[in-house]
Amino acid sequence: MIKAVVFDLDGTLLDTETCAYEAICDIYAEHGQELPLATWALAIGTHGGFDPYAYLEEKSGKKLDHAEIRKQFHDLHKERVGQLVLRPGVLDRLEEARRLGLRIGLASSSDREWIENNTKMLGIRDYFEVICSADDVERVKPDPALYLLAVEALGVTGAEAIAIEDSMNGLRAAKAAGLVALVTPNPVTSHMDFTGADLIVDSLTDVTFAELAQVYSTASK
Repeated sequence: MIKAVVFDLDGTLLDTETCAYEAICDIYAEHGQELPLATWALAIGTHGGFDPYAYLEEKSGKKLDHAEIRKQFHDLHKERVGQLVLRPGVLDRLEEARRLGLRIGLASSSDREWIENNTKMLGIRDYFEVICSADDVERVKPDPALYLLAVEALGVTGAEAIAIEDSMNGLRAAKAAGLVALVTPNPVTSHMDFTGADLIVDSLTDVTFAELAQVYSTASK
């Protein structure tokens, strides 16, 4: 029986991931370099795994001020994110979850300030009764800690919850925590291997929670 849904934020509710890749590519271009998407993808949905500033320094052969470039990236990213709207179907699914009486949570590898600012900017903060962020765990996705914390706070088991994700690291975290995993890739994650996902859709307009709840409630009997 599905009793809850837990959303990822970045790349899932709004496409901050494409914004991030475009921002870092702009910086690389200023230095006459290119950053392959497959290389950048190592950092999507997690912390660490790839240092774009060290990689740029290596490719350019010049000593760079990492702190200055990091600030430039965050400024460019924030500017782009400020122009975003919700991804297609997100508001419909939030409204549907509320209408069906499903518990609604959010589990993100980002810090709480980023989550609070963006969900308030988009007018969706009040949908989430539980928010779990990088501030709440020692290890973020692909570690399952965020999802385990979220389902515990929502008062459900992993098998009673659907995770909504956009990245491989997020999918790995959700499945390791025992959740049903719905993946809705964005332009910078569409090339990833989503083996193990319970369902992959282009957008959240292509599926309803009522349909999923029926499938997984029937499967559990």
